[in-house]
Amino acid sequence: MIRVVQHRFKCIGCNACVEADKYRWRMSKKDGKSTLIGGVEKKGWYSIIVDNDELPALDAAKKHCPVNIIRYEELK
Repeated sequence: MIRVVQHRFKCIGCNACVEADKYRWRMSKKDGKSTLIGGVEKKGWYSIIVDNDELPALDAAKKHCPVNIIRYEELK
């Protein structure tokens, strides 16, 4: 399992994460920032636990984010 974390407040709305992983990210029509689909907000950070098979797409989204607001960690 993998915990994905996004600091949405710092998002600049470049759409890079959506292009890398359309299954997990989308752009909000309200404020133009990316949204972690299924993510739960806590103190400005959004997180969700996903299966390991999403790792390649998550890695691509993380690498393409110009403001480095996407993180993930493998859970044991």
